[in-house]
Amino acid sequence: MTGPAESNTADVAGAAGYRPLLFSIAYGMTGSVGDAEDLVQDTFLGLTRAGLAGTAVTDPKAYLTTTVTRLGINHLKSARVRRETYVGEWLPEPVVTTAERPGPAEHAELADSLSMAFLVLLEALTPVERAVFTLREAFGYGYPEVAGMVGRSEANCRQIFARARKRLTSSGAALPPPARRAEGEELARRFFEVAEGGDLDALLGMLAPDVVFQGDGGGKARALARSVTDPRRVAQLLVGGFRRIRRLGVHLVPARVNGRPGAVAYDAERRVVNVIELDLAPDGTVRAVRAVSNPDKLAHLGPVSDLGLLPAAR
Repeated sequence: MTGPAESNTADVAGAAGYRPLLFSIAYGMTGSVGDAEDLVQDTFLGLTRAGLAGTAVTDPKAYLTTTVTRLGINHLKSARVRRETYVGEWLPEPVVTTAERPGPAEHAELADSLSMAFLVLLEALTPVERAVFTLREAFGYGYPEVAGMVGRSEANCRQIFARARKRLTSSGAALPPPARRAEGEELARRFFEVAEGGDLDALLGMLAPDVVFQGDGGGKARALARSVTDPRRVAQLLVGGFRRIRRLGVHLVPARVNGRPGAVAYDAERRVVNVIELDLAPDGTVRAVRAVSNPDKLAHLGPVSDLGLLPAAR
């Protein structure tokens, strides 16, 4: 016969397989890898405490997803203040993976819909709207499940989702389409080759007419103060930027960033100094370039060799 402590240990061990899902939900709520990891840790701590208190958890998955969602809502209420005082444009902390190496277990199942563009759009929503919209749009949960996770009625969740979608679409923003894997990676490879080669006209031909360039330095690294939308100006910025990083001994390597094609820039000491994500239009042109250079948002990546993008240093 096992006691509550032994039973709880088994429950927590069995629930560990839900960690990738919990991370994805928390990341979708916060846009921060570090905050998402903290929320997941607090979620499992709550399961442990529930077991020690003798609380029977009959459905660990429902318990965990509900807990992480509600922790995320509470977190956003304080995070909103911090973002209102953020220096320059805000972009989420990038999640970097490769085709050969999906990345840490908690990142491996990151929903493809959690692109930087999607997460930036969610910034316009209230915490509860963001939770409902993310659970429905990114993870495909039904309204009964969403209602249980956010503590609202099913009818109310339908209203919240409709209101959130209307708010996003009325602003003129379009929800990012699903990522295209193999084709997108080849297009991205060619795009970066052209940009590094400095062929301005060829690069301009690869940009969509409505292209946007966004940079996030957080006031701690070189970045644009606001978005650039003129295609020729974007092309000039890219060519000039790649010319500058070559002089600094910075190298570029392809990677998947938030489920999208992109690249990681690293210096001579293999420190990641920039992460770039591309959004592709249906015709294969690049309609968005998003670059994160804020060192605080890159710290979780460690050296580039840890990402599986390069052989480890000997």
